[in-house]
Amino acid sequence: MAKVTTIPATISRFTATPINEKKKRRVASYARVSTDSEEQLTSYTAQVDYYTNYINGRDDWELVSVYTDEGITGTNTKHREGFKRMVADALAGKIDLIITKSVSRFARNTVDSLTTIRKLKEHGTECYFEKENIWTFDSKGELLITIMSSLAQEESRSISENCTWGQRKRFADGKVIVPFKRFLGYDRGEDSNLVLNKDEATIIRRIYSMFLQGMTPHGIAARLTADGIKSPCGKDKWNAGAVRSILTNEKYKGDALLQKSYTVDFLTKKKKANEGEIPQYYVEGNHEAIISPEVFEMVQQELERRSKRGRRSGVHLFSGKIRCGECGSWYGSKTWHSTDKYKKTIWQCNHKFDGDNKCTTPHLTDEDIHRHFISAVNQLLAQKDAIIASLTGGLALAFDLAPLQAQETELIEEVQMLADAVEKCIYENAHVALDQAEYQ
Repeated sequence: MAKVTTIPATISRFTATPINEKKKRRVASYARVSTDSEEQLTSYTAQVDYYTNYINGRDDWELVSVYTDEGITGTNTKHREGFKRMVADALAGKIDLIITKSVSRFARNTVDSLTTIRKLKEHGTECYFEKENIWTFDSKGELLITIMSSLAQEESRSISENCTWGQRKRFADGKVIVPFKRFLGYDRGEDSNLVLNKDEATIIRRIYSMFLQGMTPHGIAARLTADGIKSPCGKDKWNAGAVRSILTNEKYKGDALLQKSYTVDFLTKKKKANEGEIPQYYVEGNHEAIISPEVFEMVQQELERRSKRGRRSGVHLFSGKIRCGECGSWYGSKTWHSTDKYKKTIWQCNHKFDGDNKCTTPHLTDEDIHRHFISAVNQLLAQKDAIIASLTGGLALAFDLAPLQAQETELIEEVQMLADAVEKCIYENAHVALDQAEYQ
């Protein structure tokens, strides 16, 4: 009969260190709170103090560091700088054991949690979750972590849905919510509504005025930056997107459109513009206006007109407003004698010298343009009664809704008849035995 001799293991298959070697384990702890409220910050401080004393109180452990994240959600690791630094140090071989209060403190995303733990395990770093008493090097550890991470993820889903419901209920009640720290023109009032900030309101009016004078959002941003005015985010430099956002925000005329965007996924926190997927709410006259509704509508019409015409120059009031009578191209400003005392700015067709056939339209000076503009306005004023009468008649014809309203009434009646018929069929099927194929 063969003789079998057992040769005991001498090194750990996880850490590759001798089993009988008395070496202190390098231990780190991780603490996280998801909000910056006073209660949560007290919990955060308590976690840090507890684990510092807990690790230092063990003779076989050596404290590496207490890694922390304040006011950060646990649904993903994207913005958790303390967590990412801890994992990087562990993968670099600086940590043997990570202690965390619970699985939910480590991560509320099942995939993130398991992926990180497996990566740490491959590099010889164990994790211990005190509340659940789970050690990741234990054979049952991964199964328990999967279950607990899934429960933590579902808890996050429930919290997210409750918060979303509360937010939408406030919207339905007409309660306006804006990020006041990044919103120019208004401050938070005692009832959390918008209260006019007179100094910032002047900047908003200036932006609208410059736009109606012909400047582009890019040109307005450059002017505000040059004048040393802080952007809504408190930065020294403005960008065209911030200007365009102000020009299209209905809150500056005293109204508020609520739920312009919504969160698609509670894990990634990805937001999407609301294009009709969920209800929106429009609140009129909610707060004091900075811009009159008439001026606001003029700006929207001008934005739409410019978008249809494509990119335009905003360096001059008449940029993109003068067309060549021959080829239909835009007139642009040109500088003659730019380097000597005869320097002069003129306007001519941008395609005047393109190809073999040159446009014969003349060049114009600023004085010529102003003179022709005033002449055209005077002609319109002389005929204003006839023009207004013609416009009024055209508007009455264009906005006559009587035929559409009659058609709408007919369709509503037809829909009601169909709804009654469907309801009758459903009632009969619930109370009388019918052939289901015929019923369908």
